[in-house]
Amino acid sequence: MADLSHYRNIGIFAHVDAGKTTTTERILKLTGKIHKTGEVHDGESTTDFMEQEAERGITIQSAATTCFWKDHRLNIIDTPGHVDFTVEVYRSLKVLDGGVGVFCGSGGVEPQSETNWRYANESEVARIIFVNKLDRMGADFYRVVKQVKDVLGANPLVMTLPIGIEDDFSGVVDVLEQKAYIWDDTGLPENFEVTDIPADLVDKAAEYREMLIETAVEQDDDLMEKYLEGEEPSIEDIKRCIRKGTRDLTFFPTFCGSAFKNKGVQNVLDAVVDYLPSPTEVDPQPLTDEEGNETGEHAIVSKEEPLRALAFKIMDDRFGALTFVRIYSGVLKKGTTILNSFTGKTERVGRMVEMHADERTELDMAHAGDILAIVGMKNVQTGHTLCDPAHPCTLEPMVFPDPVISIAVAPRDKTASEKLGVALGKMIAEDPSFQVETDEDSGETILKGMGELHLDIKVDILKRTHGVELDVGKPQVAYRETITQRIEDSYTHKKQSGGSGQFGKIDYIIEPGEQNSGFEFESTVVGGNVPKEFWPAIEKGFKGMMGEGVLAGYQVLDVKVTLFDGSYHAVDSSAVAFEIAAKGAFRQSIPKAGPQLLEPIMKVDVFTPEDHVGDVIGDLNRRRGMISGQEAGPTGVRIKGDVPLSEMFGYIGHLRTMTSGRGQFSMEFAHYAPCPNAVAEQVIAEAKERKEKK
Repeated sequence: MADLSHYRNIGIFAHVDAGKTTTTERILKLTGKIHKTGEVHDGESTTDFMEQEAERGITIQSAATTCFWKDHRLNIIDTPGHVDFTVEVYRSLKVLDGGVGVFCGSGGVEPQSETNWRYANESEVARIIFVNKLDRMGADFYRVVKQVKDVLGANPLVMTLPIGIEDDFSGVVDVLEQKAYIWDDTGLPENFEVTDIPADLVDKAAEYREMLIETAVEQDDDLMEKYLEGEEPSIEDIKRCIRKGTRDLTFFPTFCGSAFKNKGVQNVLDAVVDYLPSPTEVDPQPLTDEEGNETGEHAIVSKEEPLRALAFKIMDDRFGALTFVRIYSGVLKKGTTILNSFTGKTERVGRMVEMHADERTELDMAHAGDILAIVGMKNVQTGHTLCDPAHPCTLEPMVFPDPVISIAVAPRDKTASEKLGVALGKMIAEDPSFQVETDEDSGETILKGMGELHLDIKVDILKRTHGVELDVGKPQVAYRETITQRIEDSYTHKKQSGGSGQFGKIDYIIEPGEQNSGFEFESTVVGGNVPKEFWPAIEKGFKGMMGEGVLAGYQVLDVKVTLFDGSYHAVDSSAVAFEIAAKGAFRQSIPKAGPQLLEPIMKVDVFTPEDHVGDVIGDLNRRRGMISGQEAGPTGVRIKGDVPLSEMFGYIGHLRTMTSGRGQFSMEFAHYAPCPNAVAEQVIAEAKERKEKK
């Protein structure tokens, strides 16, 4: 049995183009897992194995791999940086114990780094920071460290300093050991020597060492007292304090280097082993009941406990469906039967494999702390708990964001139609942020996702991987509806035609709810005018109508219904009668309550060279954008703002034209806001037209 204290389950995450995949490649090369490094820009990296990833030079799905460094086993997940695929980052962080946040030395803390950092904070994952690409034009290690403090509100603990910068970047100073690591020009990671610190950095290194020790000893009162009395702690003691502070998220050890030039990656690997927690050192996962509320029990990481594991990713490849699983406690053996506590069904574990990107090694058993893939599970989806049938339990489930954009697709012929159903089934299982609906009236298939790129890649996968020929419609925005006025109303449902009748009368108030409250229902009925047993049926009736608003048929948000009176008939009243009454009441009252159309507003972050700032801001204003701030960097300006999604289609092409190909942008959903009248009228007219066509 392996020693769990020698395990590290880590993720590598960052903004697009900060160099995550390149860093992963270098780690695999250094640990002897691969012998030739593949470059992202050549489309040859190990973990970007999808055709679409190799072509576009971006990571789309998280890839898992295992390697060894200094007698420690590292399970590494390389995650995507693009905002449309944040669900991949989110679910990877859910099952990891530690992470490496990679920041670009010239780009600094970019928008997606902020989102990923926020997710990591929510998941309470300990992290170290690697400031990469210090060989690039405009790179500035100290500026990035300052941004980590200012933008992320984090406390970076500087562990290495760069020697030289841009083209002259040659190595790093180890602040704790007070040694310099200098690489030669061969570009080979193993060709470095440990020397004295260059004269021009001696004072700076001493100053940073003092800051490092002062921050570290705050983790241990005894050491702090001795340090204040002038006694310097040993390197072992300092490392122990850094490990504790890292695990408690008090600070984040910060390293620098250039993964592409093979400089500084060893220091990061040493830090993973020295400072990131093993599976037994992180807070155990809480167990929940069927409703998702915590029970107070936890999945303690131990091989002696009953089996508890979380399925965090489903992937379909040439060998069949793979279910990626993180085991929190117990042992999983080939051939055993396990229970899926979500479906209540048991499944037999056929083959278990350890993944290295898209290659695999067969396993006979795995235990607490392991990340592996099980082949051929039938009914398991992302977020399901797998456990010992004798000890059923549920681990805290995952919550995924709702899609904000949709497109209609139509298969070109009958064969394509059959293939489409199978392919979509597999793709939904793989990606919970991707949803599919069939429009009952028109028969069209609607794909819903997190952004244009997300859907673009899904269509590409359907065409190339699954061979489905499709006609693709224009992207559609996921509008919503709400109400703006409080209204008091009454509705009676009465039906008398042979046999037993139906009767239900309700007096109610419909009013706008708090933002993001969804649907709220309350009953203040006293004296039994509407018996208690009918309240759930009334709530169900109102809630069931929230899916289709009265303006353009979009989902209704933030409505509160209060039932304050009504009456019933001893014979004719039933739950069904009151549910029908509630549905009729909704149709009757919503049009009177000032219905309003809402549109999704996106948080947009645009990077542009300085000479195009005016054009970019002017263009965002024309797109009804609200600029919230701009920030000058060494290579250009970042402009932040909120812009309606409907105005952002095809924006990347437009931005590139404006900035001579040098502009970049990212966006993520921020909130829903009321539509201006002109826009609302157009959306309502289009919805009406669609209805008439049907």
